[in-house]
Amino acid sequence: MKFITEDFLLTNSFAKTLYHQYAKSLPIIDYHCHLSPEDISTNRQFENISKVWLAGDHYKWRAMRTLGIDEKFVTGNGSDEDKFMKWASTVPYTVRNPLFHWTHLELKRYFQIDEVLTPENASEIFKNTSEKLKAATYRTRGLLTKMNVEVVCTTDDPADSLEHHQKIKKENFTTQVLPTFRPDKAYGVEDPDAYLTYLGKLSQVTGIEILNFTSLLQALENRINYFHSHGCKLSDHGLEQLYFFEKNNSISVDHLFSKIKKKEVLSLEEIRCFKFQVLIELGRMYHKKGWTQQYHIGALRNTNQRMLTKLGPDTGFDSIGDFSQGVALGKFLNELDSTDQLAKTILYNLNPADNEVIGSMIGNFNDGSIKGKIQFGSAWWFLDQKDGMEKQINALSNLGLLSCFIGMLTDSRSFLSFPRHEYFRRILCNLIGRDVENGELPADEKWLGKIVSDICYHNAKAYFNF
Repeated sequence: MKFITEDFLLTNSFAKTLYHQYAKSLPIIDYHCHLSPEDISTNRQFENISKVWLAGDHYKWRAMRTLGIDEKFVTGNGSDEDKFMKWASTVPYTVRNPLFHWTHLELKRYFQIDEVLTPENASEIFKNTSEKLKAATYRTRGLLTKMNVEVVCTTDDPADSLEHHQKIKKENFTTQVLPTFRPDKAYGVEDPDAYLTYLGKLSQVTGIEILNFTSLLQALENRINYFHSHGCKLSDHGLEQLYFFEKNNSISVDHLFSKIKKKEVLSLEEIRCFKFQVLIELGRMYHKKGWTQQYHIGALRNTNQRMLTKLGPDTGFDSIGDFSQGVALGKFLNELDSTDQLAKTILYNLNPADNEVIGSMIGNFNDGSIKGKIQFGSAWWFLDQKDGMEKQINALSNLGLLSCFIGMLTDSRSFLSFPRHEYFRRILCNLIGRDVENGELPADEKWLGKIVSDICYHNAKAYFNF
């Protein structure tokens, strides 16, 4: 049974025109993802679809667990084929979850499979896809080329050598693969022992002995310079919320650092103050380099301690958090803006209740220096599904300028995730087409087509100067 048609998600004629004529064929700029640079560098070949599709995908893992599937077939030691069969038995029950759409978009776009995945056809599809994956065009670089991916920005720790990025660049691969500076561990002081171990690693790669807060900043700036020399143009941060402390507050960051060196556990307020101080100084460094800073806020992570101990982080036990965002976020951005050191900034929220907070906040710091300097990032994680994307687009449209939006990204560890750009493009075109059909926008194909193509590609290309 054919499911993904040419006009999937396009419910009116104007939407179909916008998508097919102005969005469909544009290259992809994936400016935030978690793909492995090593896999791209080595041009990894996946022996079967489970290796490329199920490994690392906590979206699928959560669905399988919900259906009562044993962890052996999720992240455990079950065979790859058995894991795929268990996933196939899950798919029919994912109706109205984005996994149902993503699964069939990916099967069609990468493997030309039009059938709905079921336990009945799963064995044949496993063999079919595994056979195709043997071809050179299905290695990691071939998969990126197949989807017309022009730029990929990976997510990399400051201590990373970037050796794989260097190798890719030397080989003139058609897709530009750039690092992104992700310094979460540089201010992750909740566990002093782990933090001091990380500082030792950072000291080793920089040649700077980190003895105090000043030398920490010197080491981070050293790595920012290193990343910049290898084409990095973005930083990224994963936070529950941003923090703000007045300059005359009673907490001394040098005192906090000395406590950490003694392996003393900091209070919650002290942890937040330390993070604020590091983030502010990093923000100034990003501005100096002309980078874009990204803040992903609102995730409540590792809620299941038993499974965290068993499987580790990023295995499917996080959720939307209900942290207060507005006041500290505004003050944090203002602290950087007050000295004209606020870099281009993208804000992503995980709680849809914060859509209007973020949508209105970005307008406070757009200063006319660049189109869309402060961005309301695309619907993220639990929100990157049809309803979440529509709500993000609507909030941005109502409170800012949708026409300045830099569009979609995958935020994925999977090389089969790029149809999410298609998914976003179809949803965007359908929303605008629906407005035309309702008489809320004029039926000016050329004008609206340009706005669509800008959002899907041209705005990001100009914003990041790729």
